[in-house]
Amino acid sequence: MNQLVKVLFRRCFNQSGLNSTQLLLSRTTINIVRKCSTMADEVWKVDNNENVDIEMEGLSTKFSLVTEGKAKVLQPASVFYNPVQEFNRDLTIAILSEFAEEHVKQAREKRHKIWQKENPGKELIEDAEEPLVAGQQHPDGMKILEGLSASGLRSMRFGLEIPGVKKIIANDFDKHAVEVIEKNIKRNKLENLVEASHNDCAMLMYLNKKVDDRFDVIDLDPYGSAGPFLDAAVQSIRDGGLLCITCTDGGTLCGNFGEKSFSMYGGLPLRSKFCHEMALRIILHSIESHAATYSRYIVPVLSLSVDFYFRLFVRVYSGQLQTKFTAAHTGMVYQCVGCSSYTVQPLCDTQPGKNDTYKFIPSRGPPVGKNCEHCGFQHQMGGPIYLGPLHDTDFVDKIIRRAAAESEKFNTANRIEGMLSVVSEEIEVPLYYEVDGLYQVLHCCPPKMMDVRSAILNAGYKVSFSHACKNSLKTDAPNSVIWDILRAWIEKNPIKKNEPGSPCHAILSQKPSIEVNFETHNKANPRSRSQNLTRWQPNPEKNWGPKPRAKKSKDSDTLESRRIKNQGKRKRKAEEDMGDENTVEGQETDKQSKAGGDQAQT
Repeated sequence: MNQLVKVLFRRCFNQSGLNSTQLLLSRTTINIVRKCSTMADEVWKVDNNENVDIEMEGLSTKFSLVTEGKAKVLQPASVFYNPVQEFNRDLTIAILSEFAEEHVKQAREKRHKIWQKENPGKELIEDAEEPLVAGQQHPDGMKILEGLSASGLRSMRFGLEIPGVKKIIANDFDKHAVEVIEKNIKRNKLENLVEASHNDCAMLMYLNKKVDDRFDVIDLDPYGSAGPFLDAAVQSIRDGGLLCITCTDGGTLCGNFGEKSFSMYGGLPLRSKFCHEMALRIILHSIESHAATYSRYIVPVLSLSVDFYFRLFVRVYSGQLQTKFTAAHTGMVYQCVGCSSYTVQPLCDTQPGKNDTYKFIPSRGPPVGKNCEHCGFQHQMGGPIYLGPLHDTDFVDKIIRRAAAESEKFNTANRIEGMLSVVSEEIEVPLYYEVDGLYQVLHCCPPKMMDVRSAILNAGYKVSFSHACKNSLKTDAPNSVIWDILRAWIEKNPIKKNEPGSPCHAILSQKPSIEVNFETHNKANPRSRSQNLTRWQPNPEKNWGPKPRAKKSKDSDTLESRRIKNQGKRKRKAEEDMGDENTVEGQETDKQSKAGGDQAQT
């Protein structure tokens, strides 16, 4: 701390341009102190890589001081940390702050109903409601589990920034990480609120699956897939509780390793333009199928594809009737391999019966032929996926208002407001088109996005952007309408390349079935776009993607050093192989020359 004060004082003195005599004046001294206080956060961020020597058995003694939000934590190199996911943590705090108010209110109402049932006809006189204050334990507050805490940064921020918390358990399977968590709890003075736990994450949740022991919030942010933890999570969350789940295995969920996705989540993804939303729906289907096993069902609050990871907020309830709708919420995806047209089919349809009952009828299909009706190419099939709504728009609107009102609390407030504004504008239909992919199929010059959106709206259909893709068309218009709009555009802007046998030739050989109107529609430009909100964040920093696993060794090998080391690796290997071949050829030539000389002598 003394070193921090010296840095602050020296920096303020250098920037103020004062000499030593002026520095002695009281007014100037007060101004410098004020400037020190305003620059404190900035200096912490600049100097947060300062090494600190701390004795810890079996662990490197080099620590970094990391500041995020109100938390200041020790971060060893042997414990995983990715600063780019600050948006993830800011968004989670905003959502849990809103959820905490609802939770405390419901707890009071429940207690009031129980008292009235036990004391009929009497009026309950309660003490004044305790205000929700961050950093203080609330008797009716939330019980939160962070199953994979690493250094405990997220739990420290929960304790310092979320009002209405009763208890936070920061768990990790690595004993060294738990030691770091304990030190960070003391450093942030949260001994009365945060508890360190050394246990297997799934086992800890299984041990708390009794109704009275369940958690109000479970936050899972693993390195890779959250699949192994979902079964335990849906059993140990209370009725109406909130699951906060992160998955960073985007390559698997987006179709690069479909068989791995099926084994982890029970869904086969397609390598398509809508792969990010399909990944979200595969994860939701996995959560719902696990919950349905125990007569529980899910209500997604917010489902996001962000940067390189997926973040989902899901509420879990119990109810046998609602659980039966799991089949109706599940469906398969058929996509043409030529023109990328897609069709979604639910596994069953529902028909209302007598006395609030429903009849579930298996779907007839398939809904597409062997070959695509638009281009003649074959279909590929993926799924099953979740077909219900991805978001609770009313709750999302509350988070937008909170982020705008508390913008000084979050460094990523602008991005939270912008991305959630796009989410609130999304229509409730599965998947989307990517316009660049459509234009690529037809080899046409791209029309303006507002013209295409206006044409869809003028045809009587809905359209929106998707938060998962910048140039997306999320619409309830059928495939034929989309191609009719592009046919009408190409009539005004002819293309040069139209080879027979291609999807382009097959699509343009058909006549439009509707009259297309490109006149600007008053709803074509959404609020998030017209107000220039930060909808899709630019690259936050260099090498901002997924980080490698943390290492316990003292090896200083970093991501950047490995990249430099591997630059030109294939070229060097090819040159080495060529050199080895030349060496072998030279040795064989020498052997042949020597053999010829021996024969001549003989």
